[in-house]
Formats: sequence, structure tokens, C-alpha cells
Amino acid sequence: MSEHVRPIDADNHYYESLDAFTRHLDPAFRDRGVRVLRDGKRVEMVMGGKLNRFIPNPTFDPVIVPGCTDLMFRGEIPEGVDPRSLQQVAPIDDCYRGRDARLAKMDEQGLDAIVLFPTLGCGVEQALRFDVPATMASLTAFNRWLEDDWGYSFHDRILAAPMISLADPAAAVAEVERVLEHGARVVHVRPAPVPTGGPKGRSLGDPAHDPVWARIAEAGIPVAFHLGDSGYHATVNAAWGGSDAFEPFIDHDPLQHVLISDRAIHDTMASLIVHGVFTRHPTLKVMSIENGSDWVFTLLKDLKKTANQRPWVFAEPPLDTLRRHVWVAPYYEDDLARLAGAIGVERILFGSDWPHGEGLADPAAYTGELANDHGFDQAAIDLIMRANSAELLGLPVGAPIGA
Repeated sequence: MSEHVRPIDADNHYYESLDAFTRHLDPAFRDRGVRVLRDGKRVEMVMGGKLNRFIPNPTFDPVIVPGCTDLMFRGEIPEGVDPRSLQQVAPIDDCYRGRDARLAKMDEQGLDAIVLFPTLGCGVEQALRFDVPATMASLTAFNRWLEDDWGYSFHDRILAAPMISLADPAAAVAEVERVLEHGARVVHVRPAPVPTGGPKGRSLGDPAHDPVWARIAEAGIPVAFHLGDSGYHATVNAAWGGSDAFEPFIDHDPLQHVLISDRAIHDTMASLIVHGVFTRHPTLKVMSIENGSDWVFTLLKDLKKTANQRPWVFAEPPLDTLRRHVWVAPYYEDDLARLAGAIGVERILFGSDWPHGEGLADPAAYTGELANDHGFDQAAIDLIMRANSAELLGLPVGAPIGA
């Protein structure tokens, strides 16, 4: 990177405390939301009255070592090595749960700012999908916990994303207003059909959600669609004889990965474009985080074919819509040169997934990968590592924050 440029990492995580969903939960939803059950040292999570294993160990102590499964996701495991042997755990570190310790770690890593996402929280909306009031109450309670423990813009360097569900559009608008008042710079919406309390969902592009999109667009902040439990296990995977529950990558049936990989984010972006969200809200900006980028090419192929068959559906060529409104944080093993050719280097974000095991152990090492493995020049590297995220999030593009 250029000497004066310090990276902005668009994909970082915390590990929630056990009271993240209960500290501020309305007592009326005690038995309908998220509950923590203890049996000696064993801790289980109950969501919507059912045992939930989205996170096998919700204490996160011990927790997986950052980047330990890197080789698995690169496809570079040495011959004869069992991929399961790559997983390592260690006692939880203060920087996974405390913002002051996290700032110190960021300085050690050379990061200027991070966008911070849930870990356990990415599985809650799916677990509560049949109880819309409990969903809304639980996410509001979670966001209030997030305000307590992290804040939404700590020193303008740690930008934590509150979770917004569109299941109750009126309540969603109220929650967007509330988190904006508390300084939110980005919001997190699940890449999935919107729950309705019944077996059928709603498209993210349904006009019922327009008041939510309109308020976010008016505020000028982006919507982040982060990988999580989008419900495809309960639909696609179960239909083929697999589990209907989200399972850790290392444990699940390999067919599950083949069937579901990229589907949720592909379908999410398709719903926004085909159902005209960006046409009705021309200033809305969205980020795809930890979904990789291979879905971009499949989506563009699908949209082009649909536009040829039904041109009256689209206000403009779908590629133009995608390039104008969507930013993508690819996996580091993706074909980034191809991605840049499709959507432009100005729409690529650096995201390390730190401190998760499948992410980068050293986030800033991404710089070298962009140059050595993907052939980007210095100008492109500066865009990906900082300027694109900075512009999207309203942070200084060049000099470090606070300089």
C-alpha cells in the first residue's frame, strides 16, 4: 500500500457475551426470544423455544484461533493432512469482547478502522422466524447491548453494525431511526427472504419495505448483507435429505455446501434488482460481506437473460444497477481480477473476517495478496484496502482517521 494509507477492514467480528440478547429484552418475550441454559459448565442456547446449535459453544471460551483454517479455504491443504486437524482453539482474548483492547489490537495490526459484525447474532432471525414480535424485540435488545459494549462508531474507528429485521416494516423503521440517533454508520440486514411468521416469506424487494429502504437511503448509510443462517438449510438442503439446521462447515454433509453456497446472496441481490428497490431508492447503497464474489457472475448471467426476455421489468441494464449500488467484499481466494472487470475495482472492499478461523490471521497481509497473487497496481490496492470503504462509510479517504 501507499505509505500514508492505512487499511479499513470491512469484515471484522466480535464474540458476543451470553447476555447479548437478554440484557435489554422486554420481559414479555423471555420465553419466546433467546434464552441461555446452563448445566454445570455446559451452556446451550434456546431460541424460539428450541435448542439452537448455530454456535456449538456460545461461551466462545475456548474459541477458534484466527486464520487457522486458512489453507482449507484456499484449497492448499498439504497432501495427507486431515482438514479437521487444522482447527485450533485458545482462550478468548479481551480484544474479541472489549473495544479498548480491540483498538490496541487494530493498532498492532496496522488497521485504521473496522466494520464489526455479529457471530452468534447471525443465526437469530432465522431461529425466530415464526414469531415476528419476538424477532423485533430480540434484535432491538441486541442492538441496545451493542450500544453498551461497543457503540456504533467508537472513535470513528470501530463501526459496529446494528441488526435490522424487515419482518415488521413499521417496527423496522422505528429501530432504524433509533440506531441512527445513537450514531449508526451502517446497518446489517440478513441476506434472506423476510420472515412473515408463517411458512412463506417476502421478497426484500416487496414495496412493504420501502419505508425502511427510504429512511436508510435518506440517512446516506450503507446496508450490509453479511453471511449467516439465511434459512436455506431449512428449504434447499432439507429437500435433498440433509439437515434443516445450520451446521458448522467442518461437520455438515458436503452436498450441503454444493447446494447452498452463494445462493442466499445471489437471491438477495436478485430480489433487490428485479423487484425495483434501487429504481425506487436511487441513492441506496449495499455491501455484500463474507459471501465471496462468485455469485456476481452467476447473477449477472441470470439477470441478462431475464432482461432479454422481459425488458419492461428493468429501468436500466442490470449490470449498470449492480455497479451503481453494490459493493462486494470477496473471499481472498476469489478471482479478483475477474471481479474488477465485472463491477469495477471501485466496488471491491477489503474484508479479513478476523478473528474467525476461516479468515486471515494477519488482516493487512491482504495487501500483498492483491499485488502478488492478483496483479493489482498501487492505485487499485489503495482503493480496495481503504478508499472504497472510506467513501462508503463517510470516513477520510486518504489520511488516517483523526490525522
